[in-house]
Order: sequence, then C-alpha cells, then structure tokens
Amino acid sequence: MARLLIVGGFLALVFWVFSIVDCAVQPATRHRGASKGAWIAIVVLIPVLGGILWFALGRRRRRDQESIRRAAPDDDPEFLRGLGKTEQDDRIRRLEEELARLDDETDPPAAEPRS
Repeated sequence: MARLLIVGGFLALVFWVFSIVDCAVQPATRHRGASKGAWIAIVVLIPVLGGILWFALGRRRRRDQESIRRAAPDDDPEFLRGLGKTEQDDRIRRLEEELARLDDETDPPAAEPRS
C-alpha cells in the first residue's frame, strides 16, 4: 500500500511539473480563457487539479488554431496589406508578357499577300 502511495505521489509530481512547463512554454496565442500568467498561477497553486484544468480547458489545441487561420489569402487582410501595388503590377506585367510570347509561338505564320 505504501508503494502505491509513493508511485502515485511520484506520478502526480511528474504530471504537475510537466503541466507547469507546458503552460510556461506555450505562446500566449495557445492560452484560452485566461492570460498566460493566470494559467501558470493556477497550475502552480493547485497542483494536480490545476494541470488537469490546463489540459482540459486552458490549452488551445493546434487544430483549433488551424481553423482560425484557415482562410484563403485573398480573405486575409494582413496578406492583402502586405502586397504592394508594384508587386501586383509586376506580376500582371510578367503574366501578360508570357501570354503574348505564347500567342506568338502558337500563331501560324501569316500568308504573304499575292500580287
């Protein structure tokens, strides 16, 4: 019985330390419901229960974050702001030149007029 308590206490200690480290190293965008400092305080002050709360409620899952960022580039205001007008103009000009070159390659030679 004493061994079981020692093993359980050791596992609780490992889980507690792991919870603290996981909470501390996650970027602020992965914390849900409270600030990063508040979550660290919860996990530290309420040893095992704080860790369970952190993993169940506080930690934003990667798939949750991906669904937030899953937008087409033309729907993303940051992406659109990052595009300069000259960048767009240069790309359009290059595409037009390429299309003109392809048109020239595929057009049959013009017949010479007969006199």
